Amino acid sequence: MSTCATLSRELSEPLAATAATASTWLLVEQNGPWGAKALGESHLDAAVGRALDAAAAGTGVRVALIRRPGRHADCLPTARHEVIVAHTVPAPGRGWVRRCEVTDPAELLALDFAALGAGDHGGLGEPHVGGPVALVCTNGRRDRCCALLGRPLAAELAAAGHSEVWEVTHLGGHRFSPTMLVLPFGYAYGRLTAESAKEVLAATASGHMVPEWSRGCSGWDRPGQAADHAVRLATGETRADALAVTQRADGAGHWLVEVRHEDGRCWEARVVEGVSEPPRPESCGKSAGTPSRMEVTSLREP
Repeated sequence: MSTCATLSRELSEPLAATAATASTWLLVEQNGPWGAKALGESHLDAAVGRALDAAAAGTGVRVALIRRPGRHADCLPTARHEVIVAHTVPAPGRGWVRRCEVTDPAELLALDFAALGAGDHGGLGEPHVGGPVALVCTNGRRDRCCALLGRPLAAELAAAGHSEVWEVTHLGGHRFSPTMLVLPFGYAYGRLTAESAKEVLAATASGHMVPEWSRGCSGWDRPGQAADHAVRLATGETRADALAVTQRADGAGHWLVEVRHEDGRCWEARVVEGVSEPPRPESCGKSAGTPSRMEVTSLREP
């Protein structure tokens, strides 16, 4: 039986505007195995995991667990947990990545989640220095495609010398595996190979993104992701933080999205929510459905 990733690829389902949305990511190191709902099904204290999930609800913060690539036996405790917090709105000057360590993830419950979601880190930790942070979805308990395709990709990137490669519990879009979110800009990518993933990391290091495998920037809702992608295809602009996006509803399933370039140029995109036909499973083991898709019906410079 075909996997969800194989079917999605065979049906040429577009990658654009499928990224998980989060203005800020809170990534907590936790070794060992992960369950399908990893915050409550791992060596992280389940009550702490549930509390972190509840604290983040409605704030724009998304909590996920991370670990280094490799074997993850139950006998590998996490004495100190590295924490990466990233605000992924790539408009000029708005994004940031901070890092710290905690001995007990319960300490993170003292954070102001509303402020983090709004882009105020409050002096948490220290600024990230160094190369791009690559987060590869590998949670096979959530979807087997993530393990079968994601874990080898994470391992190969780490073996190639990329020091900031992490496995992550969930990025959404299993059918686009292997998927990767890259900080500091927060663009998600899908259907990667080792070669294309290395190209993405090289581009990110120089301040660019790669439209070909882009699922969109997590800092924007999906209509904004669609408009951003359309402008990049129309103009050839790949600098990751060159564009700012503002959207407003224009009726049920319709949006007007303004995309503004840092040089003053501006575009207005009309975006409509449609569905992907024919039906296909959004995840392995699920019934076939018609996933939502964002379509740009017009793009103009006012």
